Amino acid sequence: MAGLPPRAVILTALAGALLAATPAGAQVLEIGDDGAVTTYSGPAIHTAQGAESIVQETRPAVRGKAPHDIARLIAESSARHAVPVALAEAVAWQESRFNHAAVSPKGARGVMQLSPTTASDLGVDPSDLRANIEGGVAYLAKQMRTFGDVRLALAAYNAGPGAVQRYGGVPPYAETQTYVRAILARLAASPGAGAAR
Repeated sequence: MAGLPPRAVILTALAGALLAATPAGAQVLEIGDDGAVTTYSGPAIHTAQGAESIVQETRPAVRGKAPHDIARLIAESSARHAVPVALAEAVAWQESRFNHAAVSPKGARGVMQLSPTTASDLGVDPSDLRANIEGGVAYLAKQMRTFGDVRLALAAYNAGPGAVQRYGGVPPYAETQTYVRAILARLAASPGAGAAR
């Protein structure tokens, strides 16, 4: 490289280093509605904020779109329980990113992240996809009837109805407040958002 101007030496060295470098794996970042950042680079583990779910996946779910079988089951359950489909889908996304294999550290399972106690009270098997969605939408409908307000129903789904009653509104838990904000933001951004309010 003798005789080359200093800038040419640097560019030649840089080009050589780039060519010699081993290819890096692709990396995708997802910034959630609540500001949480999820990094995907091949198999990844991420934590779903609303349900503390640990989810193993090879690539992120299509943002905003449930897999066909899950979307169909959510639509069927929503119709049975008079819950807006967009609301039920937003809860399923926040709870598990539509991943039926999701299990939280507290034992909540499936797309709707039903806790063992809630699943037992509802008489459903949380490991069965149809039953999990049916139970979750039924539970959401119950909270809607009890509180008559989407924000409070979401807070009750996350923190339990007792916490909402105790505080007379959305409990002052960071997780629950983030959960409610994230779902409402998702609803506001979805087509037909007014139907869920």
